[in-house]
Amino acid sequence: MKKNIWLLFFMTQGLACLCQTQTFDITSYKSPKGWKADQKTNVISYSISDNKKKTWCQIGIYQNTVSKGSIEKDFISEWNELALKQYKATGLQENEVVAKDGWTIKAGLGSFKFNNADAIVMLTTMTGFNVCVSIIAITNSQDYLSDIQNFLESVNLQKPVNNPGVNQATNSPVQPTSKPGNKTNFAFTSTNFDDGWTSTVQDDFVSVVKGNIKVYIHYPNKKADAYNSVLKEEDYNAWNVLIAPRYNNLKNLEWLSIQSWQSISFMQGDATENATGKTVHIVLFKKHYSTGMGSYLEFVTDNKAAYENEFGPYHNTGLDWDKTANMQFRNKFAVGVADLKGKWTNNFTGLTQYVNANTGASAGANTHASNQNFEYGAGNTYKWDLTVANGFVGNIKFQNVKSSGKFSLPNNWQVKFSDIEGKPKLYNAYFSCIKGARILWLQDTGYGDYTGFGKAD
Repeated sequence: MKKNIWLLFFMTQGLACLCQTQTFDITSYKSPKGWKADQKTNVISYSISDNKKKTWCQIGIYQNTVSKGSIEKDFISEWNELALKQYKATGLQENEVVAKDGWTIKAGLGSFKFNNADAIVMLTTMTGFNVCVSIIAITNSQDYLSDIQNFLESVNLQKPVNNPGVNQATNSPVQPTSKPGNKTNFAFTSTNFDDGWTSTVQDDFVSVVKGNIKVYIHYPNKKADAYNSVLKEEDYNAWNVLIAPRYNNLKNLEWLSIQSWQSISFMQGDATENATGKTVHIVLFKKHYSTGMGSYLEFVTDNKAAYENEFGPYHNTGLDWDKTANMQFRNKFAVGVADLKGKWTNNFTGLTQYVNANTGASAGANTHASNQNFEYGAGNTYKWDLTVANGFVGNIKFQNVKSSGKFSLPNNWQVKFSDIEGKPKLYNAYFSCIKGARILWLQDTGYGDYTGFGKAD
C-alpha cells in the first residue's frame, strides 16, 4: 500500500467554511451523501461499504474535550487513544501544523490490519480556545479519499460555549460574580460570559440576559416534565405550568414542534408580562435528547423579529437548532472553597440482558454499578472513594479504591487534589442549579466527560 499517496490526499488546510448542513457538539460539517449515520454520546460517525469491491470507509467526529495545552500534546494523546488503542495502528506519519481562525490543526495517518487486510487510519486534531476536537477516518480503499478530503474541507468549528470558566477570546478565566444577600449560601450566583450574556440564579429558573433579550432555563419540574406520548399535549402542559401563570392577554399562539428521533418542542406567542405590563414575544423551546437530558427554555424578546435576529428563524427540521438549544448550558456557576464542604456523591447502575438469537432463551445479564464520593472537610482536606461492581449475574466482581489529602482551587473553575489513585489530579469544576440545590460537575482534565455529584448531607 502506497502510504505517501494516501498522505498527499489527506493533507488538509483545515476549517474551510462551506455549506453547513449538520452540527455535532461544536463541529459543523457537510455530511457525505448516502453514508449511514450513527450517533453515540461522544461521537457521531458516517460509514459506507461496497460488498462487490469489498471496500469500506468510516469517518467519526468526536465531542470536544479539554485541551492539554498544545496541539502537539493533544495530537499525541488523541492518536494514542483513538488510533493506537482502538486499531493498534503503526507507522505514524505526521503533517505540519497549520493555523486558522484561532485553531491549530495537525493531521497524521498510520496503518492497521482489518480482517487480515491492509487498512489506513487518519486522524485530524484541532486545538483552540482551551478545547480539543478530533476527526478520525478509517478505510481500506483509495476510492474514498476524495470523500474524506471533501468532508474535512467542509468542517467549521464554533467557539465553545459549554465551558464558562474560560474566556473564549483570550483563554483566560471568566470572572464570576456574587450577589449580595445570596439566600443559597453559595459564593457565586452570577456568571458573566465573554460573549455578553449574564446568567443569574433565580428561585425557579436561571435567568440569562443580554440587552433586551431574556432566556429562562427552567429547573426540572415534575408537572411540566411529565411524559406524554402525544408531543402536542406534552408541550401544552409545559406551557400551562411554566409560562401561563406569568403572562396574560395571550395572542398569536402557535404550536410548531417537530416529532423526530430527537424531537424539538417549539411554541410561540405574544402576551403581556405580568411583572412589567410590557407586551413581549415568548418562545418555549426544548430539544429532546436521546439521553433524556434537555431543559425547557423560555425566550422573551420585544417582538418576533428580535428573537429571530438573535437565534435565527424557525425552520421545520430537527437539525440546526444548536444555538437555541445550547442556551441551556449557561446554567453554570463558579465554585468557592466553602461551597464544597460536606459529602458529594455519584451513583450509576446499568444492566444488559442477553438473549439467544436462535432460541430466544435468556443468555444471562451483565450488570455494572458504581458509587463515587468526595467528602470535603476543614482545612481543605478531602476523602475520596470509588466502589465498582460489574460482571454477569452470579459472577459479579467488586473493586474499591480510596485516597485522602488536601485540595485547592487554582481558580474558581478548577479543583486540584493531592492524591487520586496515587497521583495528583486536576479537575474542571462548576455548579449547575436545580430548585433549592446545586449539582457539582467534575471533569478529569486528562480525559473524559463531566460527572455530576449531588450533595449527600
